[in-house]
Amino acid sequence: MGDNLDFILNEQIQINFVTFVEGLVLAAFLSLLIQITYIKFSNALSNKLDFSKNFIILGLTTTLVITIVKSSLALSLGLVGALSIVRFRAAIKEPEELVYLFLIIATGLGCGAGQLKITLIGILVAIIIIIIYNFISKKSSFTNINEEIINSSIIFSKRISDKEINEIIKTINPYCKFIKFVSLSSTEDQTTLNLDLGPKNFDQVSKILDAIKKEDDKVRVMFAKNNTLSL
Repeated sequence: MGDNLDFILNEQIQINFVTFVEGLVLAAFLSLLIQITYIKFSNALSNKLDFSKNFIILGLTTTLVITIVKSSLALSLGLVGALSIVRFRAAIKEPEELVYLFLIIATGLGCGAGQLKITLIGILVAIIIIIIYNFISKKSSFTNINEEIINSSIIFSKRISDKEINEIIKTINPYCKFIKFVSLSSTEDQTTLNLDLGPKNFDQVSKILDAIKKEDDKVRVMFAKNNTLSL
C-alpha cells in the first residue's frame, strides 16, 4: 500500500515539448486578444492599458504552472499549499475587471492542460459575446438618451398671462415629442414655468431655447437632466 502511494505521488508524466510550445503560443495570442478586447470594449473607468499590461504574462505563467503541475500529483498537492501562502492583492475596482482576469486564467488553464482547441473556441466565443453585448448596450443607451426627459425651468422677469404661456408651448411644440406641465409660480415681477420636455433629439434643445428667447429675449431658461445646464 505504501509502495503504491509512493509510486502515485512520485509518478512523472513526460511533457511533450511541441505541445508545450503550442500551448504557450496560443496562450500568448489569446491573452493579447483578450487585452485588445478589454481596452476597446470595456466600460471600466480605471486606466485600461495599465491594468491589462500584465494579461499576457499572467496567461503564460498560468500555462507554465499548469503544465508543470499536471505532470505530478505531488506537485499538484504542493501547489495547493503554495496558493494558501501566496495572496494576490490586485486592486480590483470593478467586477468587469475580475471577469477579464478569469478569462486570462481560463486561457492559461486550458493551454496548460493541453486542451488547445476547446480553449481557442471557448475564448473566441466569449470575446464575440462581449463585442455583441457591447454593441447592443451602446445602441440601447443611445436610444434611451434620445428618450430622456429634460426638466426645464423658464423664468420670466414679469408676470405673464395664460395666453402667453400657451404661445410659449405652441412655439416649442414642433421640437418635442411631448410637453408635460409641472408647475407654475408667479409674483408681481417674476413668473417661473416648469415643464418636462421630451425633445425629438438633443439637437433640438438649442432650437427650443431659441424659440423661447424669440418670444422674450430677457427670459432665463434652465435645462436639467442628471447634469444641469444653465442658459
